[in-house]
Amino acid sequence: MYHDWFLNSLDNSDKEIYDVLINELNRGRRGLEMIASENYVSKAVLEAMGSVLTNKYSEGYPGKRYYGGNEYIDVAEQLAISRAKKLFGADFVNVQSHSGSSANMETYFALIEIGDPILSMSLDHGGHLTHGHKVNFSGHFYKINSYGVEKETGRIDMNKVEMIAKETNPKLIMAGFSAYSRELDFKHFKEIADSVDAFLVSDIAHIAGLVAAKVHPDPVPYSDVVTTTTHKTLRGPRGAIIMGKEEYEASINKAVFPGMQGGPLDHIIAAKAVSFKEALQPDFIEYAKSIKVNAKALAESLIENGATLVSGGTDNHLILLDISKYNMGGKIAERTLDEVGIFTNKNMIPFDTRTPFDPSGIRIGTPALTTRGLGKSEMKTIGEFIVKTLDNYQDKNVLQEIKQGVNELCDQFPLYPGFTALH
Repeated sequence: MYHDWFLNSLDNSDKEIYDVLINELNRGRRGLEMIASENYVSKAVLEAMGSVLTNKYSEGYPGKRYYGGNEYIDVAEQLAISRAKKLFGADFVNVQSHSGSSANMETYFALIEIGDPILSMSLDHGGHLTHGHKVNFSGHFYKINSYGVEKETGRIDMNKVEMIAKETNPKLIMAGFSAYSRELDFKHFKEIADSVDAFLVSDIAHIAGLVAAKVHPDPVPYSDVVTTTTHKTLRGPRGAIIMGKEEYEASINKAVFPGMQGGPLDHIIAAKAVSFKEALQPDFIEYAKSIKVNAKALAESLIENGATLVSGGTDNHLILLDISKYNMGGKIAERTLDEVGIFTNKNMIPFDTRTPFDPSGIRIGTPALTTRGLGKSEMKTIGEFIVKTLDNYQDKNVLQEIKQGVNELCDQFPLYPGFTALH
């Protein structure tokens, strides 16, 4: 088996790193991966990532390279492009961006000038660092104005977004988030952008798989440019793509290379192509539907067990849990859930009075568990586990009982069972 050969070679040459891989796989097998931005790729995607394509330099684009010997690399990149265009219905796709952060930077560089105003979602209300936070390049290079959610509802009020846009006259409006559990109204965002003569960029890093499966409103028809990571709900390798309307293709391509990046990661681009082909299959639509069904079932279980959710629930793959009532910060909550085998991440909630290092929220999601095969009944149990853990975070006996329940649940849904070389 390909993967056995690879790891056997590593075992002989670098035992320390081999052990890291073994330990990480076993960590995943023993626990419930509920970080909303994480997922499990297929064996085919893993094989593409660990392939001979990592050996090649291929600065440029298919048919226009600065190095020779790229005839097969061109095939892989063109497959990734054509599959992504078909998957999302975009006029163009650039598949070379290394990450969602670099994709956003490249898009800004392509469309606007340094110092121009941007309107985007505030980080503490669910936005992303690259949407304008002061510690990020975006906050340094551009004049940022923010929209957020309403305190009473936990939802975006599009009328307020429009009001802020007319007051600030942004050159670019960013529609996107990293911790917002409701759907975005891309059509309304486009109407607002047009009213102030701004570009509309949609960052769908979290919801790309849901968008591809048509189980979430589609930003592509309304956006000038769309950025996304290829992991998370899309279930591909770590990386990103930029896509959009034809008139922006040349400026985006130039901003990616030579503007921001040198040689692309050809093994990752091949893995992107594999994941796009997987996402074009009918079973991916069922998978995306199940992500949402599981998220709703989990939200209902959490609420039934007394938890408080920002916005009262979810319309996508993630849930933002307000843990203020448990008299602890996110640091302790995350660590305690880790101890019982439930992997989450601490997260700011809107109008949070705590610091980002120890906030009042926990962000959870269902993409990875859905990939692993868990369903609605398991979500009910997991909701009970989470609340019981938070209610009893100082009781070692209760935590041990929960950990045993998590282990039993994990045993029913093996992770990468075909990796026979791993023990």
